[in-house]
Amino acid sequence: MKSWRYLLPLITATMLVIPALRAAEPLSVVANGEVVGSVVVSEQQGKTQIVYRVDDNGRGPKLTTELQLGDAGIPLSLSVTGTSLMGGQVAEHYRYHQGVAEWQSQADSGKQSLTAPRLYIVNDSNPWLLGVYARALLAQPQHRLKVLPSGELSLQSLPQQVLGTGAQQLTLQVYRLTGLSLQPSYLMLDQQQQLFAVFSATGVTLRQGYEAQAGWLQSLAGDLETSRMRELQQQLAHQPSAQPLRLVNVHVLQVQQGQRTGLMSLQIKNGLISAIEPWHAGQHYPGETVYDANGGTLIPGLHDMHSHSTLDSGLWYLAAGITSTRDMGNDNQFLLDLIPRIDSGEIAGPRIVRNGFLEGRSPYSARDGFVVDSEQDAVAKVRWYKKHGYWQIKIYNSMNPAWVPAITREAHRLGMTVTGHIPAFTSPDQMIAAGYDEITHANQLMLGWLLHADEDTRTPLRLTAMVRAADLDLNSEQVQRTLSLMQQHHIPLDPTAVILERLMLSRAGAVTAGDKPYLSHMPIGYQRYRQRTFVPGLTPALDKQYHAAFNKMIALLGMMHDKQLQLLPGTDDTTGFTVLRELELYVQAGMTPAEAVRAGTLDCERYLGREQQLGSLEVGKRADMVLLRDNPLDNISNIRSAQMVIKDDSYYFPAEIYQALGVSPFALPPNKL
Repeated sequence: MKSWRYLLPLITATMLVIPALRAAEPLSVVANGEVVGSVVVSEQQGKTQIVYRVDDNGRGPKLTTELQLGDAGIPLSLSVTGTSLMGGQVAEHYRYHQGVAEWQSQADSGKQSLTAPRLYIVNDSNPWLLGVYARALLAQPQHRLKVLPSGELSLQSLPQQVLGTGAQQLTLQVYRLTGLSLQPSYLMLDQQQQLFAVFSATGVTLRQGYEAQAGWLQSLAGDLETSRMRELQQQLAHQPSAQPLRLVNVHVLQVQQGQRTGLMSLQIKNGLISAIEPWHAGQHYPGETVYDANGGTLIPGLHDMHSHSTLDSGLWYLAAGITSTRDMGNDNQFLLDLIPRIDSGEIAGPRIVRNGFLEGRSPYSARDGFVVDSEQDAVAKVRWYKKHGYWQIKIYNSMNPAWVPAITREAHRLGMTVTGHIPAFTSPDQMIAAGYDEITHANQLMLGWLLHADEDTRTPLRLTAMVRAADLDLNSEQVQRTLSLMQQHHIPLDPTAVILERLMLSRAGAVTAGDKPYLSHMPIGYQRYRQRTFVPGLTPALDKQYHAAFNKMIALLGMMHDKQLQLLPGTDDTTGFTVLRELELYVQAGMTPAEAVRAGTLDCERYLGREQQLGSLEVGKRADMVLLRDNPLDNISNIRSAQMVIKDDSYYFPAEIYQALGVSPFALPPNKL
C-alpha cells in the first residue's frame, strides 16, 4: 500500500475565481519522473470544463468539473463527477442563486444566505483550480479570503523564478497557499497569471511540454519547505541550555512491567535520563529547568513502523508523541538529505529508520525508491541500499516473484532483512519460503486466503477484495498454516490496521471512529477530505460486508497476538494521529492498554535492535518520552493527551506545534516552576 501524499496538495484544493482569461494550457501530472496524469481545460457554451485524470499504481482520481462564472468571476454553479482516489463515486454540486448558496458533496451539504457569492471549497478538486484560487486571493488587499463551508485561506508571495532562455524564457511568480489542508500548497503563475505549476517535494503538476522541469520544481519545493521547517524549528524547539531539565510530580510508566510508578522526579542531562527518584511537594531544584507535570504520566516515545516521511511530517509526529519512525519507501535522495537535517536539529522530526523500496516494472508500478527491470538490477539495488545505510529492504506489488529469493539472499548476506507486500500472483506462504522476514499490511497477508491465483493485486482489488474476509474462517487450514509458518520463522506483521479502517469504512458525510477524536480541530479542507467513501459501488449490503470484514481483520490481529506473533504499529500516514488509533485498534483486538503501549515503544526498539538506548524510561537511556495528561493504563485513548514531548536535548509542547500548524490544541503544556 503506497502513500498517496503527492496527490494531497492537488485533491484538497478549492475552487474559485476571477475574470475570464485566455484558454488554459493543458498540464501533466508527474510522479518520480514519470507522467501519471493530466489536466485539460476547455470552454464549452460559456462553461469551463476541467478534466483531471491520474493513474498511478493502479489508482488515482478521474474527475470532470464544470463551472459557470458570474460577472465578478465567482462561480454561480459548478459540478464535479467521476471517481476519487480509490474509485469511489463523486457527485458534487454547488449553486449560488438569489442570495443563497447551496452545496452537496461527499462530505456534507449546506445552505447559506449571502449578499454576494463566496468562494466554495470543493471536496473533490483538481490542480488547475489552485491557479484560479490564487488569482481570487490576489484580488484581496491582504491576500486572505473567508470561504464556504468555513475557514479562511491566505496567499504569500515568494521569490520569482526564471525558467528557460531566449524566446522560451518564462518569469514565474511563486506562491504559498495556506489554510486549506495539513500542508501548504506551492504554485506558480506566469506573467499572464495563468497557472504554470502546482508542486511539492514529492510530485508536480505542470504545463505540458515542460515535464523535464519536474525535478527542478521538486527541488524548489524542498528548499521552500525546508526554509519554512527551519523557521518553525527555531520557534518551537526548546532547550534548557546548560541546565538540566526536570519533570516533577509525574508518574513514570514502566513498560516492561506494564505498571505506573508513584509520583516521581525525572532529571535529564545532555540528552540522557540522569535520575528518576521519588518526588515530594516542596522540593527545590536550583540551577535546573523544572516543569510540574501535575500528576501526569510519562511514557517512552511512540513509533510509527510504517511511515513515508515528508519535510513537515516531523512536527506532526512530534506533536502526537511519536519520536521514531521507519520510512517504508520514499524518494531516496530526499530521504538521505532529510535525515541529517533532523539529526542535526536543523528541522524538527523523529528518528528515522530507512527502508529501501524495490518495485518491479509494470503498468502498475509504484514510483518510490527503485523500479527494477531484472533480477540482476534488483540485487544491485540491494547493495546500493546497504552502502547508503538502509536498515531493511521493502518489496512491492509488481516485483517478479522469481527474483525474490535472490533479493532476500543478498539482503541477508549483507546483514539486512526483507519485508514488503506480497507480489501479485503469489502468496504469503511462497514469500516466506522465498526469504521474507516480515509482512507489510494486514490485507497483504489476508489476500493470500481470499483471492484466486489469477487475480491481480496491483490494482485496487488489493483493497476491495478485503470485503470477502467477512466470510473467512480464521480457524481454516490455510489460515492456520500461514500463521504457523510465521511462528516458525518469527515473522512479524506490520498491520496498518488504521489505514485499512479508513479505506474500508470511510463513508460520505460521516466521520470514522478513528478520526472523531481530532478531526474537528483540523483545517476545513482536511476535515472535508476525510469524510468520503473510498470503496466503489457501495450498497447497504456491501457496507455491512465491509464492516464484517474489518471486524474479521481485528479478530485476526487478536489471534496473532495470542500466538505471540509481533504486531508492529504502522500507519502508512504522516499525521501521528493514526499511530494513536492503531494502538486503540490493538486494544480492540484483545491487547491490554499496557501491552499496546509496550507494542508501540519497547517492542519496536527491540525489533530495531536499539533497546539498550531507547524504548523504556531508565537512568542512562536517551531522553525520549511523552508527558501525557491522563493515564493510558486506564484507557488507551489517553495517549491522545500529549502535553510535552522530549527527544534528546530538545523538548516541544504539542499545543504550540498545533497552533503553528493551524490546528486547535488538544492539551495544555505543563507549568514551568
